[in-house]
Amino acid sequence: MFPRPASLIALVLATTSLAACGSPGPAEEPPLSEEALAAVTENPGAPTKALAREVDDLFRMEGLGETRALIVMHDGAIAAERYGEDYDENTRFVSWSMAKTVTALMIGQLVGDGLLRLDQPAPVPRWQRSGDPRADITLRHLLQMRSGLEHTEAGSPPYESSEVRMLFLDGRDDMADYATAQPPEAEPGEKFEYSSNTTVILAGIAARVLSDAEHPEARRRAVSDYLSARLFEPLGATSMVPEFDRAGTLIGGSLMHASARDWAKLGELMRRKGSHRGEQLVPRSWIAEMVRPSPRSPQYGLQTWLNRPTGEEEHPLFPDRAPHSAFSMIGHMGQYVFVSPEQGLTVVRLGHSNAPEREAMLQQLADIVELYPAEGR
Repeated sequence: MFPRPASLIALVLATTSLAACGSPGPAEEPPLSEEALAAVTENPGAPTKALAREVDDLFRMEGLGETRALIVMHDGAIAAERYGEDYDENTRFVSWSMAKTVTALMIGQLVGDGLLRLDQPAPVPRWQRSGDPRADITLRHLLQMRSGLEHTEAGSPPYESSEVRMLFLDGRDDMADYATAQPPEAEPGEKFEYSSNTTVILAGIAARVLSDAEHPEARRRAVSDYLSARLFEPLGATSMVPEFDRAGTLIGGSLMHASARDWAKLGELMRRKGSHRGEQLVPRSWIAEMVRPSPRSPQYGLQTWLNRPTGEEEHPLFPDRAPHSAFSMIGHMGQYVFVSPEQGLTVVRLGHSNAPEREAMLQQLADIVELYPAEGR
């Protein structure tokens, strides 16, 4: 083997160096703004710059809709918090269907008090008439959206929707009466059908067990006082404002208002299995029931969405990107309180996204979640 001339070796090295200089390499990410960095706290539990960038993308990327509030909580402390223009920590945000999960928490407290039973026929007077097949509908059926009642959640045109008719048209003055009047279309427990009207039935049941009075104001006050004394005040969720219909029934499937921080407190309560500062506000066993898959819908528990795979391509969450033990409150137009106990994580996203935007936004939300390792807590 002959030695190579020094000049040839130098030429080869120089050529290689020049080629390397000409290669594009990985694109540099733009610098983070002060606003992006300010959203992340001192000890966020994830790489600060990576978290700041993912949060910033959620607010700034096109095609995701409008994010109005975001809170990331890790191990009980705020890791990141940011608001859109004209919104802040004092703004009350509408729940839409996130209210369903809050209604289920209340039902769980009533079960814990011995006022209701999960697997007994639902105490709806109209259904107790002789020969009425709806008499077999249990509280569990209602909570798991398996009542078998005739229902169309989203219709085209919108006024064909059972939910729209209940909220805004012929059922608006007495929503529970409208919802309980619907005929059966399937055997109780036979199939899953998502229904905001079903949650109003649950709210009507709560009003009846908390008050013997028929007067709307008495019904409203009984439920409002119970929620305040047993849930909102002990939790420190003082911004919560539930809405009621003219008959005094909680609009438990759609309309509660609260700050982003108070929505986060509700998520944290569930992450801690119903406990808050040493006090068991909701029975631990009830939280376990809420996040147990229904026999007819692996992605749904008791008024709560689950991050369990269904075998279908479409999914309300992202089971391929977060632990299957995770769960979420979900509301219309992209309201989420996502909870992952294995990651010690609660993420609140509030805003306005249409269907295609919501799908893309959810993946961006998953980018934030993936910054936190699952530790099997």
